[in-house]
Amino acid sequence: MADPRTVVLPCGAAVPALGQGTWGMGEDPGRRTAEVSALRAGLDLGMTLVDTAEMYGDGAAEDVVAEAVAGRRDEVFLVSKVLPSHADAAGVTRACRGSLRRLRTDRIDLYLLHWRGAVPLEETVEAFESLVREGAIGSWGVSNLDVDDLADLPSGAGPQTDQVLYNLSRRGPEYDLLPRCRELSVPVMAYSPVEQGRLLGHPALRDVAAAHGATPAQIALAWVLRHDDVIAIPKASSRAHVQENAAAREMDLTAEDLATLDRAFPPPRSKQPLEML
Repeated sequence: MADPRTVVLPCGAAVPALGQGTWGMGEDPGRRTAEVSALRAGLDLGMTLVDTAEMYGDGAAEDVVAEAVAGRRDEVFLVSKVLPSHADAAGVTRACRGSLRRLRTDRIDLYLLHWRGAVPLEETVEAFESLVREGAIGSWGVSNLDVDDLADLPSGAGPQTDQVLYNLSRRGPEYDLLPRCRELSVPVMAYSPVEQGRLLGHPALRDVAAAHGATPAQIALAWVLRHDDVIAIPKASSRAHVQENAAAREMDLTAEDLATLDRAFPPPRSKQPLEML
């Protein structure tokens, strides 16, 4: 089953609005079989954007992803990230080679700077562009960059996404970052869209879920996916959890639902510092 909802990146690639995250995978060998199985189930359900990073489990998450996508690489849009401490010219190339090796692939479709560090953005972007030219990565983007950081990107540089913390309890990006990304035609990728599960006991969320015969997680995901230019990358570590997430694509929140959630999780009225987990 293919996800009918896609988001088109500036490079023209159409990717699923609902993908899969891998933060925390690969850290417990006892969970590996279930993690691989969950990722494969997600691929079967059309959640073919898979997000990982060299930081996750010191590369162990990338190794889990490699096993999950083995034999299906061409179906998958692979996203990985370089640490800011590796973001200088030589370090980006070295980190990318390491990720390619762990992912057991010849290319990363989208390679992100994980967050901004001490290395000048211009140097990182030059290294990214070099990797694009040689075919090691298809495109590049950023993560955890706020409006002023985006303004510091070199002139003419075109990130494919800004991956940020965005969910019902972290609405700061709505004030200025989401509008700015829209002006730049840069889709946002929302990580921790259900706040790593911490949202799920909230009474308002439970009420809306009950009205839809849905779970709180499905409503929280549907809320993030209500934007046509936002990609959500929840992590699921079991097949049942993946199936629950996938069903969020079928949810249509009403104006009344959105008003209920706005009362419980008020939208920002002023600039908020960009939050990170």
